Amino acid sequence: MALLQLPAVAHAQQDAPALGETVVTANRTPQPLSDLVGDVSVVDRQTIERSGAVGVADVLARLPGIEITRNGSVGNTTSLYIRGAETRFTAVYVDGVRVDSQSTGGAGWESIPLSQIDRIEVLRGPAAAVYGSDAVGGVIQLFTRRGEEGVAPYAGIGFGSHGLRKAEAGVSGKSGAFDYSLGAAHEESRGFNVLPMDKRTPSKDGFTSPDRDGYRSNSGNLRLGYQLTPNQRLEATLLYSDMEAGYDPPVSFRTKPPILFRNDISNNTLRTAGLSWSAKWNDIYSTRVQVTDSQSVYKTQPSFYRTETNLRGYLFQNEFRFGPHLVTATLERREDALENAPTTSSGLLSSKRSQDAVSLGYGFVQGAHSLQLHVRHDDDSEFGGKATGSAAYGYAITPRLRATVSAGTAFRAPTLYQRFSEYGVASLKPESSRNVELGLQYTDGGTHAGIVVYQNRVENLIVFDGSATNCRSGFGCYASTARARYQGVTLSGGHRIGDVSLRASLDFQDPRDLDTDHLLARRARRHGTLGADWRIAGWTLGAELQSSSKRFDEAANTRTLGGYTVLNLVASTQITRDIGLVARVDNVGDKDYTLARGYATGGRNAYIGLKWTPQ
Repeated sequence: MALLQLPAVAHAQQDAPALGETVVTANRTPQPLSDLVGDVSVVDRQTIERSGAVGVADVLARLPGIEITRNGSVGNTTSLYIRGAETRFTAVYVDGVRVDSQSTGGAGWESIPLSQIDRIEVLRGPAAAVYGSDAVGGVIQLFTRRGEEGVAPYAGIGFGSHGLRKAEAGVSGKSGAFDYSLGAAHEESRGFNVLPMDKRTPSKDGFTSPDRDGYRSNSGNLRLGYQLTPNQRLEATLLYSDMEAGYDPPVSFRTKPPILFRNDISNNTLRTAGLSWSAKWNDIYSTRVQVTDSQSVYKTQPSFYRTETNLRGYLFQNEFRFGPHLVTATLERREDALENAPTTSSGLLSSKRSQDAVSLGYGFVQGAHSLQLHVRHDDDSEFGGKATGSAAYGYAITPRLRATVSAGTAFRAPTLYQRFSEYGVASLKPESSRNVELGLQYTDGGTHAGIVVYQNRVENLIVFDGSATNCRSGFGCYASTARARYQGVTLSGGHRIGDVSLRASLDFQDPRDLDTDHLLARRARRHGTLGADWRIAGWTLGAELQSSSKRFDEAANTRTLGGYTVLNLVASTQITRDIGLVARVDNVGDKDYTLARGYATGGRNAYIGLKWTPQ
């Protein structure tokens, strides 16, 4: 497991949270934040709304240890890196339902609707001994709203730059043993030209499409709970999202003048469903049974491409609590299925696999000491067994100062596309990692500071080898021959002075290909945030600097993406008792920068929103 980052990070980057706040991501069971030995951040609904962001990834990019890249605007391909680790190295859950792609690997961040998310928990560091395949760099859990006592309707509208329009409505509540939450949202934007002519690559081949690349999104969620008895609960969750976005297709510049092609449209559809039953049989023993299902579909028109991933999960978790001791025993099964219809003549790819796992965990919290131990064995129907383990220890040197140390192993099974497509190699090995880290944190009322030092080494890193000659495709194929090292230091802290709250985080990292000694593509060696919130006369005013050093756009480290610093401003207030307002201006200085070579970002943009939540 990973180490405990300072609690300040854990509450929406505002005030330091109460250490009694409960999180579930670190060990897959509810635990007070103060008991954890894990590098955890928590983002609440208030922070999400004040962010003015339209994408989940944009909210996460403001947390320590996280970077994103995007090929243009919201709705286009988005990658997220925790401590420099590849997108596919983060295990992602929505209400406990795993979201993943067996084509590209990793969650499709552009398809997850921020409007339906009520809370986000982020665990930095490997957690395969708890979650199995994929959790090499970390785990991100997203939760929808849960009904509370009474009836709580809400409705909101928002408008922003590039013709952005948002509308949302929903209701949640609880009556007796039954609780519910229902929400729906619509967003659309005219967008901007994500690949303008003056940003195309200076080569014979490039991109050209002078139109705006907008998007349209519809989403909804339903969460139902029923308290069967005081100690037994049944819960069902559903989420749906449909994101349609324009993007610029590649064309040839060999014609003079270049031919302007019609804009391509991508469509991302995400569906998740979960059913769980939890029971506390006595003060010592409790169980949880869960069945989950998710479907991720990506397709493009008029240049046709379609890929569909279906994941089915079964979980049986047992917990035993004896005073300061917690023992967990879990059986889990995961079933993956991929259907891929490529643009080539190779035909439809359809493949399936399953993974069966058993895991054991032990936790101990007493006085100044915290201990977490986990072991897990996964048996894959394709490549066989894989064992992982982790150990973490925390010691309170003083009531305000705590030190932690941990070590753990993790793995990521090759995707079905990497193994069985025309570019695939059936004999690919799982990517595997070994991580060690040290941490130190200080908390004293409104002041908090922390440091985490980590190193994560990955073997059998899967890369695309265009020079390989023994491939079915003449363009090359995948190979699990590379090695990578993700190492760095995360500094973070905050301080409150009266009505002013200050916060900051700074990451120094070195994500490196050990075979070539090159930095991994699109990851900066330094990035961080500096922010302040000021409460005055019924308003909350905020300012935030986001900064990143230069990066390289590709593995050869020949094409540089310049560093950038942007200033964001936000203001929020209650206009009336029931109506709140949030206004935000991002990139106040209209900084011209890119996250992927050739693709533009939106420049200066503004947003204003109103939300009705009757008290």
